[in-house]
Amino acid sequence: MDDVKTHANSFGPVAAQYQAARPSYPAELFDELERLSGRPLDGADVLDVGAGTGIATRLLAGRGARVVAVEPSGGMAAVLREVSPELPVVKATGDELPFHDASVDFVTYAQAFHWTEPGRSIPEALRVLRPGGALAVWWNVKDYEVPWLAAQQARMVAALPTYHHYGGVNVRHRDLTESGLEVRTAQLRWERCVPVEQVIDDLTSRSYFAVLEPEQRAPVLAAEREALLAEFPDGQVVEPYRLDVLVAPKP
Repeated sequence: MDDVKTHANSFGPVAAQYQAARPSYPAELFDELERLSGRPLDGADVLDVGAGTGIATRLLAGRGARVVAVEPSGGMAAVLREVSPELPVVKATGDELPFHDASVDFVTYAQAFHWTEPGRSIPEALRVLRPGGALAVWWNVKDYEVPWLAAQQARMVAALPTYHHYGGVNVRHRDLTESGLEVRTAQLRWERCVPVEQVIDDLTSRSYFAVLEPEQRAPVLAAEREALLAEFPDGQVVEPYRLDVLVAPKP
């Protein structure tokens, strides 16, 4: 658990890279959230937990939701406030939500639910949800069936003792179902085209890099830059993603 907390607390110093380089989400995600939950985002009260720099928070607000960002990291929250000063931010974690019972329609976790303790975060989500509300969690996952991404992952495993994966959607599905919830799922596929340097910045924003000292990161990033340029000589990288979505309505 200490290692998990160390990784979870590592994002503050790399918040700028996180905001600049992390992937966003396609519009279809929010269509799926509405379909799976059976309710619109427009006019809904939403807690976006583990909001980070607000990548998903802004998109939820763009769909007409009234969103409060919940973020424990001061560094991440500072970037969120700078980029989106109109969005309210509360410093807290999903394991202890400082909100009233039955006060919101959605509790969402974009790329963040795996940092919680499900035995605490799921009851907390259900407590603050209104009847008919829903807990929604999702992750962008690089498609490691693509050869160049499989090779990149192999390089990370070989070079970084800190490398880890979020644990897989099946683990999170089990966390929810073992709490007695009905889980509705969807999977989307999408891709983005970004410069090599953005891919490098994205890597530096990952917790398994963020916990390392600069002198440990530098040679790995230099080797990765060289490998990417060999694969993409024009400097533009096409990154395919699988977007796993789990929605659990409040019973």
